[in-house]
Amino acid sequence: MHVLITGMAGFAGRHMAEHLLQHTAATLVGITRSSEKPQARVHWHQADMVDAAVIADVVASEKPDAIVHMAAQSNVAVSWKDPWHTYEQNIHGQLNLIQAVLAAGIHPRILIISSNEVYGAPMPEDLPIRESKLLQPNNPYAASKAAQDLMARQYFLSHKLDVIVARPFNHFGPGQQPGFVIPSFAQRIAEIEAGLREPELRLGNMQAQRDFTDVRDVVAAYALLLEKGRAGEIYNVCSGVPRSIQFVLDTLVAMTGVVLRQISDPALFRPFDTPVSFGDATRLREATGWAPRILFESTLADILTEARMRCVTKIQSA
Repeated sequence: MHVLITGMAGFAGRHMAEHLLQHTAATLVGITRSSEKPQARVHWHQADMVDAAVIADVVASEKPDAIVHMAAQSNVAVSWKDPWHTYEQNIHGQLNLIQAVLAAGIHPRILIISSNEVYGAPMPEDLPIRESKLLQPNNPYAASKAAQDLMARQYFLSHKLDVIVARPFNHFGPGQQPGFVIPSFAQRIAEIEAGLREPELRLGNMQAQRDFTDVRDVVAAYALLLEKGRAGEIYNVCSGVPRSIQFVLDTLVAMTGVVLRQISDPALFRPFDTPVSFGDATRLREATGWAPRILFESTLADILTEARMRCVTKIQSA
């Protein structure tokens, strides 16, 4: 089996590749904007998803049996600062990929990675969120992902593409960059623990509740969807458990024993923030048998360990 993964050098992309290499005999084809070293069973192509000609060449030459489209600008805060970049990367990039598949005359299974952000702010009666909920994106990233959802549906209907959409809720784990909330907390707490910064944190909205799943469980769900998902269908990937951002911070702090001042900073609040969001993964579970396996606290511990290692490296190189 020949699997093309766009964004394979990214956070979730690397975990997806590792999962498939460990659990299948697939040969992987990675598209990334960075330069990557060759490795067994992995072919790399350095390309930007908005470059239609290059993407067409990659798809035509590799002729994948399956595609996992993960390349995206996925940071909500960044999307507020530069909406057009987010729209271009996410919408134009996916369109180029689909057009390349059509031009190559192939019929791979295509898994589009969307986001729970497309649902927007749910009403209490909407919880837990199911795939049938009306899309109400309330930030530029969410709007771009909603467009990707609709594009996938359109090409399923108009061209009979074997396309599936996964809507993951918040996922986190080893390798995630500090630009996201949990690794950012872990890094700053580890630096306080190591004496590298003052014991205080400036914080945004800590009352928001999110549905967190370990990225390693999430990519296991993607692999099962490649095998067992139904064409034209949409699947939530989530734990079904809401946890507040304050709970996340408190749990990390308890793992270290540091004492810190928490300062609310209005500048860190988003223009609009969803108060509570958690999902229902019944459809995914019934189709594939998937369930999350990694404990929330274990994932936090793994992230904190990485942050501590970066602190050690920083101290040793000083």
